Amino acid sequence: MISALLVAGVLVSMFVAYNIGGSTTGPAFGPAVGADAISKPAAAALMGVFFFIGAWTLGRNVVTKLGTELVVDTGIFTPESSIAVLFFIGIALLVGNVFGVPASTSMTAVGAIAGLGLAGGVLDLAVMGQIVIWWVVSPIIGFWVSLIIGRYFYARLNGMVAMERSTGPLFDVDRSGLVPIPRVHRTTNRRELGGTFTVVAIGCLMAFSSGTSNIANAVAPLVGSGELAMNPAIAFGGIAVTIGAFTIARRTLETMGSDITELPLTAAIVVASVSSTLVVFLSALGIPASFVIIATMSIVGLGWGRATRPMTAPEVVAGDGGPPVTVDALAADEEGETLPPIGAEDTEDIPRPGALFNPVTTARVVLMQNVVPVIATVGSYLTFRFVPIFGF
Repeated sequence: MISALLVAGVLVSMFVAYNIGGSTTGPAFGPAVGADAISKPAAAALMGVFFFIGAWTLGRNVVTKLGTELVVDTGIFTPESSIAVLFFIGIALLVGNVFGVPASTSMTAVGAIAGLGLAGGVLDLAVMGQIVIWWVVSPIIGFWVSLIIGRYFYARLNGMVAMERSTGPLFDVDRSGLVPIPRVHRTTNRRELGGTFTVVAIGCLMAFSSGTSNIANAVAPLVGSGELAMNPAIAFGGIAVTIGAFTIARRTLETMGSDITELPLTAAIVVASVSSTLVVFLSALGIPASFVIIATMSIVGLGWGRATRPMTAPEVVAGDGGPPVTVDALAADEEGETLPPIGAEDTEDIPRPGALFNPVTTARVVLMQNVVPVIATVGSYLTFRFVPIFGF
């Protein structure tokens, strides 16, 4: 007979997954919807499919890491403690939402589980150290890869990706037969098709990477407790994410989801590609990664690379005579623009400070992205350590 606690645990887990679907669909498919490449229902459907594929494949590694390896004794994951951990994940994320900061669900989940492990004296410090090291290293990698792309390759990429939508639809649907067949509309050009395919493909990659990392945030405590097997846990989580994508994600899709999707289309593709690739790589290692923090540093790196393009390396290091670094520089390249060689003196074409990369805002975001997991960790530890019902 299924216990009431297990049912409650599954419902809380699905609620966390529901919010994950609502918050990650916008950043993944915002550029595609904003470019009229796909509709909102199509974006939600793709989010559900590719999230599930990521969760079912590489996501298992992260669930195992959080549910069975982060703590030495998995017996500490009782149904009660699993529900409490999920509760702290939800509360901490709520704090981030109140401050308007897209907090890292992965860091928050690890913090809540680590608080439980500390209270019970079963936290594996070696595993925790491995996770923290990658949390530090991965944003640095994202920053430098994006900086190099911004400095040396962004103009060419922009010429390849930049597109303007034609007046008609992308496709016509031929309904003359038994099966409707989509056909390219007569006004659709090759560049438009290529750009559409690119932004949709990047959205699918982001959805896949979200599945590889974020599924553990919703189901790892229940899997670690042994109350729910891996396969049904992933299935429940995938269903809840899909429901969230079809419902509460509609507003995030309208506003392009996050700061990332407010960037020029080419910049959004670069940031999403770099960040998603790093998240998938870390998920293959079983490391729960923070897409939000990696993406934030990728934005900064890309903006820095664009703004310092007309400068030599010594000038960048010394900070002599260069323009202020802003992500406005991401929009500096229009199709067909010829940039001066690196090191040229003329910097008139480099934009001055704008709205997309504000150092104060960036500092606030990074600060809150670290404060929210601390709230989850401290709250979890104090509760499991001093509340008698848990007996630690």
